[in-house]
Amino acid sequence: MTKYEQELLLEFLKALADDSRLKLLRLLAQGERNVGELADLLGLSEPTISHHLSYLRTVGLVNLRTEGNQHFYRLDTARLTRLKQLVNQVEQMPPEALASDDAWIDRLDMPEADRKVLREYTSNGRLTQIPSRQKKQLVILRWLATKFQSDVTYTEKEINAILRQHHDDHATLRRDLVDFGFLRRERAGSKYWLAPEDEVR
Repeated sequence: MTKYEQELLLEFLKALADDSRLKLLRLLAQGERNVGELADLLGLSEPTISHHLSYLRTVGLVNLRTEGNQHFYRLDTARLTRLKQLVNQVEQMPPEALASDDAWIDRLDMPEADRKVLREYTSNGRLTQIPSRQKKQLVILRWLATKFQSDVTYTEKEINAILRQHHDDHATLRRDLVDFGFLRRERAGSKYWLAPEDEVR
C-alpha cells in the first residue's frame, strides 16, 4: 500500500466514523434522494444533512446531481469499491502508517501554542481527554466551536452528534461550550446557535 493509499484510507475511515453518515450511505445505496427526503428519514435538520453530505462528497463517496433548483445525491459505488479494496490491504500497512495523523493541526489558523495543546490532547481529530486546566480547555472549546456554522440553529441532538465525532462525553463538552459562551442556548434548552465571535469570553 502506497503512502497516498494510506492517506486515502484514513480519509475514508474518518468520513465513516459517524452514525449519521453511515445511515446516509445506506439510504443512498437504495437510490437517489434529496436533502429534504434524507432529513425526514433520519429525523435531522436539513442543514445537518447538508453538512454530512458535504463531508461525504469531499472524500468522493457521494455524488451530486442538479435538476433545476433541486439537488439529488447518490452513492458513488465505484468509490465505495475502492474503499473496500483498501480495507482489504490494511494488513500490508507498515507500522509507521498507524501513527497518529496530526497534519491537520498545522493547517489551522491559530497560534502555535494552541496547536501544541491540540497535539497534546487529540489523536486523529478526536480528543483523547478533556483538559482539566481552564487555559487548555478553552483552546479545545475554541477549536470545537469551529465545527458549527454561524447561520444555523441546532437541536440538542444535533449538537451531541457533532461533538460525539470528537469525544464520547458530548454532554460535558456541550455544557462547557455554553458555559464559556461559545454556544448560545434558548432558555428551554431546545435550540442552540454559535455565539458571535466578538461575544465569546
